[in-house]
Amino acid sequence: MTASHHYHLVGVAGVGMSALAQALVSAGHRVTGSDRAFDQGGQSEMNRRLRLAGVVCCPQDGSGIDSSTSALVVSSAIEDHNSDLDEAIAKGVPIQHRADLLSALVSGSRCIAVTGTSGKSTVTGMIGWILDQAGESPVVINGAPILNWADDDRVGNFHAGSSAWSVVEADESDRSVLKFKPDWGVITNLSRDHFEIEETRELFDAFKDQCRVGTISAVHDAELLEELTCRPSETGIVFELDGERFELGLAGMHNALNAGMAVKLCEKLDIGLDSIREGLSTFQGIERRLQRVGEAGGVTVYDDYAHNPAKIRAAWTTLAERHDRIQAVWRPHGFGPLRMMLDDLVETFAETCRPCDRLYVLPVYDAGGTADRSIDSGSLVRRLGDNGVVCETLSADFAQTLADQARAGEGILVMGARDPELPVFARELVRVLAGAV
Repeated sequence: MTASHHYHLVGVAGVGMSALAQALVSAGHRVTGSDRAFDQGGQSEMNRRLRLAGVVCCPQDGSGIDSSTSALVVSSAIEDHNSDLDEAIAKGVPIQHRADLLSALVSGSRCIAVTGTSGKSTVTGMIGWILDQAGESPVVINGAPILNWADDDRVGNFHAGSSAWSVVEADESDRSVLKFKPDWGVITNLSRDHFEIEETRELFDAFKDQCRVGTISAVHDAELLEELTCRPSETGIVFELDGERFELGLAGMHNALNAGMAVKLCEKLDIGLDSIREGLSTFQGIERRLQRVGEAGGVTVYDDYAHNPAKIRAAWTTLAERHDRIQAVWRPHGFGPLRMMLDDLVETFAETCRPCDRLYVLPVYDAGGTADRSIDSGSLVRRLGDNGVVCETLSADFAQTLADQARAGEGILVMGARDPELPVFARELVRVLAGAV
């Protein structure tokens, strides 16, 4: 991709799309983008940061598409008869999937693609940060902001490197991971999420076969990290792998496993152990991955993207080691996923929620369409109650509900994907707690 083009991205405020938009601008292309959140008055910070990065933000009404538009870029989340999509079809503008364009963008680089059911954003960020701190200056295109690179003026999910290396997160949820044929692949883990286990395994098998040099795969090499040991430290965790000691400023065994994958990959790239240690010790984490957003009155609030059983279990068990009680708010990210994961969710919450803990389930995030809505949040709460979990549904003014019941020393965990208001709520909760002190 050498010639300059005009790309219009639908849903540009999404974490994946916003990273691609910044990468395209950095590569010299003209980029416009629309998002329903902008039209509804939300995501103003994302709008501002994208504009600072050189992206022209437009209403989602087709006005961003003109005779100069080389392609309309969509993700699998964009519904039929979207106004931008209709306009592009009417004007004969080619439609391109996000993964196709991202794959083409990094095709001339020495590409590392990270996938897996859980942990791929964190492992992508770790590898990118380690390589950058080791002087390799990679391009990093991630599915979530990396806190080391995020600030008031940058989203943080894209880093413009200057070398031939690129590190990208490859999504398994729509099978678009198969668009990539990287030099190196990393497969973090496998669990039921968007597909059943066997279907997901077949997907990762196919991806592994497409990696030109090799893979680091906890799915295909079960013994890869079996020697890893981990213990808490004052600032995070200390873990040992293959007789080597590493420190990480993040909590949880799951993050030690994520870091272990990054260590194994970087060793294959001949990055020295001292550089790997330094990179991991200074890695600040990923936005909405057990992110500590604030504390008031002795109550700590965390924000997490957890939307499937494996991620919920990892977040909850990590905080249970640090807090005598947890109040958690979870929003299912779709009716289809809730239906498919219902039994696993019941098992996970029943095993992780202690008698002292409280779970509040918000209404399913409804993006419209023709989804079967017969299984909803109430269905989950009833099943959980039958299994001894103290839980209830919440609909409005739940910040005050949580604040009224909070007590010093406990942790409040906000979990869920897709809904852009969840991180806003987590920060609002800190302010409500502060007012209650």
